[in-house]
Amino acid sequence: MPRYHRLGDIPAKKHVQFRQPDGTLYAEELFSTHGFSDMMSTMYHINLPTAVCGWEDLGPVAPKYLKEEALRHRHLRTDNLKPKGDAISGRLPLMGNNDVVWNQVLVAEPMQGFYKNAEADEVLFVHDGSGTLRSNYGKVPFGPGDYLVIPRGTIWQIEFDSFPVRMLAIESHGPVEIPRRYRNQYGQLLEEAPYTERDIHPPAELETVDEKGEHTVVVKARGRHTAFRYPFHPFDIVGWDGYVYPWRFNIMDFQPITGKLHMPPPIHQTFQGHNFVVCSFCPRMLDFHPDAIVIPYNHSNVDSDEVLYYCNDKFGSRKGIVEGSITLHPLGIPHGPQPGAVERSLGHTKTEELAVMLDTFYPLYLTEHALAIEDPSYWESWKV
Repeated sequence: MPRYHRLGDIPAKKHVQFRQPDGTLYAEELFSTHGFSDMMSTMYHINLPTAVCGWEDLGPVAPKYLKEEALRHRHLRTDNLKPKGDAISGRLPLMGNNDVVWNQVLVAEPMQGFYKNAEADEVLFVHDGSGTLRSNYGKVPFGPGDYLVIPRGTIWQIEFDSFPVRMLAIESHGPVEIPRRYRNQYGQLLEEAPYTERDIHPPAELETVDEKGEHTVVVKARGRHTAFRYPFHPFDIVGWDGYVYPWRFNIMDFQPITGKLHMPPPIHQTFQGHNFVVCSFCPRMLDFHPDAIVIPYNHSNVDSDEVLYYCNDKFGSRKGIVEGSITLHPLGIPHGPQPGAVERSLGHTKTEELAVMLDTFYPLYLTEHALAIEDPSYWESWKV
């Protein structure tokens, strides 16, 4: 898991007097998860974090799922989307369930205010943009291929260097964690894990803003957006320490695991959530048995829905896929290489594929946004 980190000025002990230059007390805030029994951070504010000068109900934002859709393999063409809104208002929920929501974003404009998701951890995957994630914990610069893991309750704003930007926003109703099998009993990443602590980048610079004046934070909770107005800038923290903070991990820092014969998708796992996993398919050497079939075998995913977001079109097991494609292979019916793909793959020693995968243990339901960009003929690609 993310290790202990600290930025700025903090007192030697928690819950003691810590005074500002004018003699007033800094306001201590404990940010805890699972009550007081899981990861926590302690922050020190110039202003009282409880001070509010107004609020406004912005209405419901929960996705509307289509629960009567027929069972079939799906192909969604996100290259048909038009740039829209900012990193929040531009989100199009394509699918989800009680555990996770998949939002597609083609960001068109900068964020003007601040955002806090109080009901879900978020994993933002930045396909092709760069910029800075600004939060009450500090700044996290990012570039193409970065995952940004943002714990629920974080106040943040994202700045992009240019537009449009292709991005995924995966919302998790449970904590997003590093897979348990990659960690020892102390939480340290094992030698055989596909990445190390050196690949995890926490905020590097604390941004303390002592500024009075009304600032708005849009809070997502209970399936609604509520705008809270504060009489000061929300980044008024002079110091913090703990285990809860946003962090960055680049998909190209994932170290693929290869074998003599084809390895199953769990070797690509990058994060775990409640009833789902996120995997990274990266360029790698292929299987080295002389008779190996180097692309995935046919598979009946009887317990999982599988979603793949293709960051390029270099997939030997798929045809008709373009950069930005999404395939959904639901539980209940087998999927695998299209006819002829196995023979074409023989003798290949390397793949340049790059993709993000979401595997869920409960069915995903599509939205109208997904149907609007669907390639309805995808199921026919298995015809012989």
